Amino acid sequence: MSMVEIFPMIALSGLLGIAVISDLRHHRIPNLLILSGLALGLAGQLFSGGLDGLGQGLLGGLIGFGLFLLLYAVGGMAAGDVKLMGMVGVFLTPAQALSATAASLMAGGLCGLALVVWRGQLRQTLGRYGLMLRTQTYLAAVPGEVAGQPFPYAIAILLGTLASGLWFHFN
Repeated sequence: MSMVEIFPMIALSGLLGIAVISDLRHHRIPNLLILSGLALGLAGQLFSGGLDGLGQGLLGGLIGFGLFLLLYAVGGMAAGDVKLMGMVGVFLTPAQALSATAASLMAGGLCGLALVVWRGQLRQTLGRYGLMLRTQTYLAAVPGEVAGQPFPYAIAILLGTLASGLWFHFN
């Protein structure tokens, strides 16, 4: 890999690291971080691929943003996470953005499952979801249930993006 290929991934990893720290500490991702990442990612795409690269970055950003926006619309995602996934997408090609988005969703599910197991609430959570399936009615998490608490999803976006990057690098 050349520096032109490596630098954007280093920059993206650093931006995601900052987003994780902010999400863990404050449960929010600063808009300045998102805007800086968008500008850096699109400038890198323009530098490395010209107008075609810029178009690829814009489409990648729309893919990440759009798919997470659907989850935001149904209450399953916070707005900062949607914007962060859009920022990730501008660093990538559309295919890579789709892969990073899918991997981030899978990482989020695995992180959520790990939290539920870690807190010893697997039976309680599965019971509530089973009851929701049987009655086809939403049941909110009870106070103290980890499934009802905020989750710093920037962690899952970082893990999913890194995993998909390794997948594309080695395949």
